[in-house]
Amino acid sequence: MTDVVALGEVMLRLDPGEGRIRTTRSFQVWEGGGEYNVVRGLRRCFGLRTAVVTALADNAVGRLVEDLILQGGVDTSFIRWVPDDGVGRTARNGLNFVERGYGIRGALGVSDRAHTAVSRLREGDVDWDEVFAGGVRWFHTGGVFAGLSDTTVDVADEAMAAARRHGVTVSYDPNYRPSLWSGRGGADRAREADLRLARHADVVVGALGLAGPRPGELRIPSGEVPDALTAVAERLPKARVLATTLREVPSAGVNDWSSAAWSAETGFVAGPRMPALQVLDRIGSGDGFAAGLIHGLLTEVDTWSSPLTTARLARALAYGTAHGALTMTTPGDVSMASLTEVEALMSGASVAVRR
Repeated sequence: MTDVVALGEVMLRLDPGEGRIRTTRSFQVWEGGGEYNVVRGLRRCFGLRTAVVTALADNAVGRLVEDLILQGGVDTSFIRWVPDDGVGRTARNGLNFVERGYGIRGALGVSDRAHTAVSRLREGDVDWDEVFAGGVRWFHTGGVFAGLSDTTVDVADEAMAAARRHGVTVSYDPNYRPSLWSGRGGADRAREADLRLARHADVVVGALGLAGPRPGELRIPSGEVPDALTAVAERLPKARVLATTLREVPSAGVNDWSSAAWSAETGFVAGPRMPALQVLDRIGSGDGFAAGLIHGLLTEVDTWSSPLTTARLARALAYGTAHGALTMTTPGDVSMASLTEVEALMSGASVAVRR
């Protein structure tokens, strides 16, 4: 039985380490993707049984991505393999070149993901009744997948509706990427897609991404976060939990890190604050937060039949905040943290050497 299923693209990440993309002569490879990173963290850190629904071109690069997914313990049974034509005319695998940034130089992502196998998915390509037939408890997708092509929004809509039909809890992360919507309606079309999909969700992660008239347009001061989440809740009357990370960026290597959430049962709940957090690689930290939050909600509220208390939501936020913070201490998109480390950070453990 699978606990959590995600729908999204899994790319090959190429990392120049401390160097620059344009001058390096070697890259370290990882796998990564906004929705996939969540189930990868839930599997490796929190021990849940997870799977990813995606598509890959069936060639050596696709099989490398598969091998990396297998190393992360995520079930690959739902990967759709697309025949390779030799040069990627009809379908290819996505590449993501990422610089971590340092000091005054911010992180940089250069994605090469047009016409990928997963972007070609259409309604009806996946048997969602089969996916959810095995007792899946939670389904997660987001705006990165939805933004891949003109058809992926419909696939996400189809998947979320099927999950609801099977009684599966659904989460959605808007995760706006301007590059995905450039030339395709921009921020206005991205907001339209996000609102369409988020209305299916029980839990919206990154909910502040839905504040304001267009994504990326507002920068919300910390004192205005409660009102902003309340305004988002008015747009999404079926959502049970709205959650968000809060980040200030004095430099690429130092972030002020926190979180917050809202639910109809609890109202606004503030998460732990981690000022001046030392950062090695911030990419994937929001996905790490989502994994910790989902773990906390699954642990504390296995079904939605019981009330969600302030203490339960605060603990889920603490899991998310700690796991996202630890994700920033290691390279690559994916979490290398253990549950012991997450819970130790939640309890304020020392960072002294352990021997």
